[in-house]
Amino acid sequence: MRVIAGTARRMQLETPQGNDTRPTQDIIKETLFNMIQFEIPGCVFLDLCAGSGSIGIEALSRGARRAYFVENGRDAAKCITNNLHKTHFEESGVLLKMDVLNALHQIHEKHADLIYVDPPYAADTCRNILAALPSMPYVDEDTLIIVETALTSDFSYLEELDMAIVREKAYHSQRHLFIRKAGSELL
Repeated sequence: MRVIAGTARRMQLETPQGNDTRPTQDIIKETLFNMIQFEIPGCVFLDLCAGSGSIGIEALSRGARRAYFVENGRDAAKCITNNLHKTHFEESGVLLKMDVLNALHQIHEKHADLIYVDPPYAADTCRNILAALPSMPYVDEDTLIIVETALTSDFSYLEELDMAIVREKAYHSQRHLFIRKAGSELL
């Protein structure tokens, strides 16, 4: 796994051993960042259930002002620390090694521009995160939430959370859902 573009372009990143994380394939990561490239420079980026941190590091490499990495796994958190050091993003990357729902309350930004959520597919973690996000002070109608999920995952509950899917990109075995608070006109 590598950084695709930006200041850390072509740098190889560590990944945690075992099956506890699912690193996003480079081709999917490149497609995602091509879709959001104009929202990255100067943004505050949250990488929730970060695994190796490759998504947040890609955002920093492409010009994000700050990235928060939330990861509870010991080995994965160590990978994030090593990857931030290797790419020289220790100053702009903040690792929160804790449960994701607790970590949401530890982020003290006025506004989060992009929130990337890549939880275990089979658990209720995604629904719990999406239920908690609207009450966070840094989430508003301009915040874009991107969820990496299985092709068959059900998100019909978004309406009751006052959220809506504004775009979807399907790949071979997973998809990205682009979500905003309901009523937002933005992509």
